[in-house]
Amino acid sequence: MNTIKHLLAVAVCGATLLATAAQAQTPEQSPGKPRELRVYNWADYMLPSVPKDFAANSGIKLTWDIFDTNEGLEAKLLTGNSGYDLVVPTNTFLENEIKAGVFQKLDKSKLPNWQHLDPGLLKLMTANDPGNQFAVPYMYGTVLIGFNPAKVKEALGADAPVDSWDLIFKEENISKLKQCGVAMLDSPGEILPIALHYLGLDPNSTKPEDYEKASALMLKIRPHVAYFNSAKYMTDIANGDICVAIGYSGSFYQFANRAKEAGNGVVVDWRLPKEGAPLWYDSFAIPKSALNVAEAHEFLNHLLDPTVIAPISDFLGYPNPNKDGMPLVGAAIRDNPGLTPTAEAQKTLYVLQPLPQKTERIRTRVWNTIKSGT
Repeated sequence: MNTIKHLLAVAVCGATLLATAAQAQTPEQSPGKPRELRVYNWADYMLPSVPKDFAANSGIKLTWDIFDTNEGLEAKLLTGNSGYDLVVPTNTFLENEIKAGVFQKLDKSKLPNWQHLDPGLLKLMTANDPGNQFAVPYMYGTVLIGFNPAKVKEALGADAPVDSWDLIFKEENISKLKQCGVAMLDSPGEILPIALHYLGLDPNSTKPEDYEKASALMLKIRPHVAYFNSAKYMTDIANGDICVAIGYSGSFYQFANRAKEAGNGVVVDWRLPKEGAPLWYDSFAIPKSALNVAEAHEFLNHLLDPTVIAPISDFLGYPNPNKDGMPLVGAAIRDNPGLTPTAEAQKTLYVLQPLPQKTERIRTRVWNTIKSGT
């Protein structure tokens, strides 16, 4: 959906991880032939000890390479020979890639730990992966409202609707917040669906008239938005330079911690609006061209172990969809409804889907008009 969320990890795994253990013989391999697994993941998107321990315990020679955009991953997949056994697309790209036939179906008989996944989240994810046939969900998050409590209270009083999109989309609210700064993601694929949903319309609408309505709403509040940028808002809210932003749940968590570490007196908080919000997620999938399918399933089943996935969430600052793993995650993530939506809040979430090119052109045109304010 957007690569910025992957730039927020608190440590660096390295450009390439090559973990090789003593070769282990299995019935599936020829004598003397080492078992191998090649993984292509986002930068800084794994707890380094997990692949190292897996390689050491399984005897699998593990190569871990990184990419930095969904577009780059997709280009490699569409060649028909990516060179990898596991890749990690974001949900909207996953859907298109499934339709393009670049992945093979999971063999769930080799994934006994699948039982640990949250049925409610799996159901949401069928919007991109019908029947949950091709992908093992990894980490997820939402797009929501981050804010500086003191500055918002100063502008709107103690009853400011920080748990509602009314904070942004009602002109009487955002006009008062203008003095302390409001920012939004520069992302038509995320902001316009939020506006559509706020208006009671389908966030994945293909109707031109719906985008005109969303445009009218956005243009009304446009004079009160300081800027659209998918990175700048994070440091600005941590420094106290803005007071409200629409951004990624994980970014507010990370930069709230940055503000605490800086000791600058700035507090960053965030809320999942009661009306609902977009859910994004990343998954592991096996390309059709994979050469080491058994090893790929072995790693996926390892990742589905609650005791394995929980520390990864702690490291990255994102919740995971493992219902038995989340109780093992630290309270700062597990018990924060802005990071880990409650079962009730999950019912308000919606998954974004790729749109036809004709609709994408309309959305881009509308977005350019909104940004220019004309």
